[in-house]
Amino acid sequence: MNYTINKRNSVYKISVGIIVLLVGFGNFSCKKIDNLQSNRLATETTNWKTLEDAKANLLSIYGLMRSASVADNGHWLMGDLRQGDFQITNRADLKAIVNGQLNSSYPVINRLTNWRRFYAAINAASLYIERSGEILKLDPRYTELNNRVDVAQARMIRAFAYFYMSRIWGDVPLVTSSHDGDFVQLSRSSQAKVLAFATNELLVAGQIVPFRYGGTDPILPGTYHSNSWTGWNGILFTRLSCYVMLAHIAAWQGNYLDAANYAKFVLDNQASQNKDGSFGLAYLDMASLTENSSNSPFAYKRATLIVGFPFEAGNGLLTANGHLEQLTLASPFIPKTQPEMFVPKDTINKVFTDPFDLRFGIDPVTKSYRTNYFYNYQSEQPIFNKVKAIYTGQTASNVALFSSSMVFSRLEEISLLRAEALAVLGDREGAITALNQATNLRGVTYLSSSKVPVIDAIFAERRRELMGEGWRWYDIIRYNKIKNTNNIFTTKNGVAMTFRQFEAAGGIYWPVSQEVINANPSITQNPYWN
Repeated sequence: MNYTINKRNSVYKISVGIIVLLVGFGNFSCKKIDNLQSNRLATETTNWKTLEDAKANLLSIYGLMRSASVADNGHWLMGDLRQGDFQITNRADLKAIVNGQLNSSYPVINRLTNWRRFYAAINAASLYIERSGEILKLDPRYTELNNRVDVAQARMIRAFAYFYMSRIWGDVPLVTSSHDGDFVQLSRSSQAKVLAFATNELLVAGQIVPFRYGGTDPILPGTYHSNSWTGWNGILFTRLSCYVMLAHIAAWQGNYLDAANYAKFVLDNQASQNKDGSFGLAYLDMASLTENSSNSPFAYKRATLIVGFPFEAGNGLLTANGHLEQLTLASPFIPKTQPEMFVPKDTINKVFTDPFDLRFGIDPVTKSYRTNYFYNYQSEQPIFNKVKAIYTGQTASNVALFSSSMVFSRLEEISLLRAEALAVLGDREGAITALNQATNLRGVTYLSSSKVPVIDAIFAERRRELMGEGWRWYDIIRYNKIKNTNNIFTTKNGVAMTFRQFEAAGGIYWPVSQEVINANPSITQNPYWN
């Protein structure tokens, strides 16, 4: 059992200018990007001249997408609260999300329902695709291959943004070119069209980007933008990142044959990351999952972060907002009397049923319990301490700073997605193999003789393994699509609704901000929220 808390952090260097760029791009809306002059660090006439411009502008797109996903802790509030395992202590706005009251007038909810932060990243990506080639004529250090790889990454980020938004709002405007100033007021495109665009973008990019940057990868050997593999490890989207995204888009569409094949590509090629003397792609042991050991995707920019965004401590990337810990930790981890959200004891007992589970289990003889996931389990508000990348330095106040990554996918997650796909396709043995591959280091095994349906076991494992990683609501949606039962899923104004009725009314999605609708009258509200 592990009762220790390891708060180690490591560092990496990203230009402070990227943070400034986040502000510069942050005023995009569906009516205008901004009524004022552009706030970019450099004007458009001087921003596409050198190799250094190419690098800075590419990293700014990553920064914008990272900011879009974690602003106001949106990744976790949107993914973990609706019908999730967390309860709220005293914040009325978070309780509204838990209760499905997503059109409540709270500032946080108003900001979360506004999609313009994602279009800031999309606009920056489109601008990069259109303009970065100009550097080829001006700086001989910038090669055709370098530009193709850079543009492919911009296309990947743009595709990821569209998939991410589609899970939240369903139909969204599909914008495929940059706009600085007046912006054409587009209506919402169908989710099918948006995801088809994202899929095509990823399929093209997946043939260009390497498995590793700045190393011995045959696609792009040698240093990349003056950095070696250790400098880029866990920061940039790789070829495996591309196929993780493709697998998730396919699964969201119910196309499980493609989902299984894309996930298989990732699993079959995981060894491609384990070269050049760096920490490679691997299944996480408990120390890496919960104690910030050297291969942790939460605390370090490692290859184990297949898709996600790091926040390592070194050069000012510590923040108080945009981290799960801000919501889940309290004393003795940080100077805070109680967490803002917690997993109740009854839910813990319901979810973690195996006493040998290394994440949480109660010894049937001694009654002692593991603290890897939960601290002070016996209290009314157990602290969810699975993720705890906390800055250990002294601060001037009681505000804690965190450096944990936003982890979208890691090896366990994509293995469970492949298990899900194989189960839906009727390959029970293949699904069990993939499931047990994901749980091999957790002390639990699914036996072929088990009477629990394998699809139920897979989603139960996703609930345990991915708790606090922003997956719960989206897993509930996919699970109910697969099961397709006529059971009551929710009620609205006292009227019971099955999942299919709820889905058909647009209830699985968030409402669109009234600010967006006011700025662009061609945008319609999701019908469930009218």
